[in-house]
Amino acid sequence: MDIKNRITEQVYFLTDTVVDWVDIFTRPKYKHIILEALTYCQREKGLVIYAWVLMSNHLHAIVSAQEGTTVSEIWRDFKKFTSKQILAELAIDPEESRKEWMLNRFEYAARNDKKIKHYRFWQEGNDAQEIFLADYYDQKLNYIHNNPVKAELVNCPEDYRYSSAIDYAGGKGLLKVEIVT
Repeated sequence: MDIKNRITEQVYFLTDTVVDWVDIFTRPKYKHIILEALTYCQREKGLVIYAWVLMSNHLHAIVSAQEGTTVSEIWRDFKKFTSKQILAELAIDPEESRKEWMLNRFEYAARNDKKIKHYRFWQEGNDAQEIFLADYYDQKLNYIHNNPVKAELVNCPEDYRYSSAIDYAGGKGLLKVEIVT
């Protein structure tokens, strides 16, 4: 079955990774910045989320955009906003023992990029892959939901709090998700 028969918009599998795979999302405050930004993008920018998972240093999502905007525009703004917010929070966080090390990594990553003044938080690009086929959608959906299981954080995908797996298991997760069956 063609994915276009199940979803009418262009659908993308996205992966975004923190520079040098820095494990910043081990702290709830940084995870919540991501969640709040995704919620804002859904409410105000037309982002549609079909699946997602936030790991310690990267984010996977299957998304589309409502008519009148594009995923690339929304995701560009999302990355810009979240990098500024996370870096601002990190700079004033008195409890973050790795603050100097992380800021050093982010500063080093920005040195050779003329578009960035001080720090690069996200790696360049986002590895967007358009999804055309239902089998490919299902493969990416399973990959996303099994990421925390593979990392041995949980035994069952739906037990991981920062994922849409609970939505697909019949529960209610942290973000609004459009379930595709």
